[in-house]
Amino acid sequence: MKVSFELNAQVRHDCGKGASRRLRREGKVPAVMYGGGQQPMSLTLEQNAVRHSLENEAFYSHILTINIDGQPVQAVLKDLQRHSYRPVLLHMDLQRISETEELRMHVPLHFTGEAAAPGVKLGGGIISHLVTDVEVICLPKHLPEYLQVDVSNLQLNETLHLSDIELPEGVKIIALTHGAEHDLPVVSVHVPRAAVEAEAAPTTEAAATPAAGEAKQ
Repeated sequence: MKVSFELNAQVRHDCGKGASRRLRREGKVPAVMYGGGQQPMSLTLEQNAVRHSLENEAFYSHILTINIDGQPVQAVLKDLQRHSYRPVLLHMDLQRISETEELRMHVPLHFTGEAAAPGVKLGGGIISHLVTDVEVICLPKHLPEYLQVDVSNLQLNETLHLSDIELPEGVKIIALTHGAEHDLPVVSVHVPRAAVEAEAAPTTEAAATPAAGEAKQ
């Protein structure tokens, strides 16, 4: 079931570092909403509500409903600043969306079929995730919550690239628009490093042992 996110916000008129610190002490998150052909707007949101929403991976790549003083506005999260060690959100950047303008968003990758991959099941290999999200461009109505990568047919020492990802209608991976040299590896199956080193060890030891009958100098 597709999830939805709705947050309440208020317009703030008191800006500056001092005002932002005071808001955080009151359990608020300072934010700015921009884009959509309108002037940037300073907002405040509830820390607890935002942190709760952030627990869901889809929040980062989903169209959000921000109720600004009761008026719903569609937006996406573009940037989020956290405190370096305290569980406090420092600032949010939100971008208004237009149904007719394409969005650039980072979308997570979900890997399926790992246990069934021949390179794992029969070859004793392990899966390496080389990329965990990709930047896409699409209209808001086509924005996916995630992209699925099926590795169930991956053989030992095989790799899937960006071009192997099945894309929904209207969605493009930005890296691939820059040419074939940007078709980066995404996931691979390979023999564990420890197993490779263990297999090579006897050969190394044998080379270090004098041959039978060899005279010592």
